[in-house]
Amino acid sequence: AAETAAILRAIFPDEARFAVHEPLPGGQAFADEGAANHTRLARRFGEKGVELFVFGGSAMRPDDALPRRFPARHTLEGSQAVARRHGLDPAATLFARQHPNAIDAGVFHNDVIAVGNGNVLLCHQRAWVDQPKVIDALRRMYEEVCGDELVVVEIPEKQVSLADAVGSYLFNSQLVTLPEGNMTLVSPSDCEDYPAVRVAIEAMVEGDNPVTQARAVHVRQSMCNGGGPACLRLRVVMTERELAAMHRGVVMTDALHEALVVWVKRHYREALSPEDLRDPMLLAESRAALDELTGLLGLGALYGFQEA
Repeated sequence: AAETAAILRAIFPDEARFAVHEPLPGGQAFADEGAANHTRLARRFGEKGVELFVFGGSAMRPDDALPRRFPARHTLEGSQAVARRHGLDPAATLFARQHPNAIDAGVFHNDVIAVGNGNVLLCHQRAWVDQPKVIDALRRMYEEVCGDELVVVEIPEKQVSLADAVGSYLFNSQLVTLPEGNMTLVSPSDCEDYPAVRVAIEAMVEGDNPVTQARAVHVRQSMCNGGGPACLRLRVVMTERELAAMHRGVVMTDALHEALVVWVKRHYREALSPEDLRDPMLLAESRAALDELTGLLGLGALYGFQEA
């Protein structure tokens, strides 16, 4: 957390606009796994919208039904603390509990079972506990806050099972708004290996909703490490003035891309064994690699392995 905060402060020097908070207190009560359990819905980026936080369990409600196979890694108290620290409007913030059956099926984060963009929410039927109530509350909140209708595309379990949803990473896709105002679904190519998922995507594209296109991308290496297109969902809306004030070293260029490719080939291991994790030199190696990376980005060295 300290390293991340240092990097963000270097990228966004105007902390009045991009505040970097200290991490939540340690311990299970405030367990928080970040933006993968958060969805923002709004008419347009930069406008006021609705914030949806999803949690797996609650430290203050131990009697809630919990998953049996896998732990509930994100708590209600963690989400509430993040919402308070960011000064979010309670009237525009909703907290929903991940369905324990979904967690046991492998849905460790909400972005494995739901994705939102603009005025569209795509989700599986077993995403949350009391899902009809959650969706109804979201619709009412969105209408009150945004003055518009929320479009919910809910995939029934009889159409796509939880196992197929997790295996294909359908909901770990990205919804991207196109210049014309409609949207495209950018999904892992793994979705093409599941007939039920292919049919669901085709039905969505042909249905009455803003998602009119679908595109599959090969992200097999990312998928093997538990990530998919959703890992790139973060959007930071900036004015021209804010963009100009941002540190220029992190803006992608052809030259930076070439330097990053060289860095990856030099530092990324092809394999990692339990024995490697016991080697203290792995920590030094990782810190040296991070220092070289922040050096490439013009952010200086965090650990002192090289001059800034």
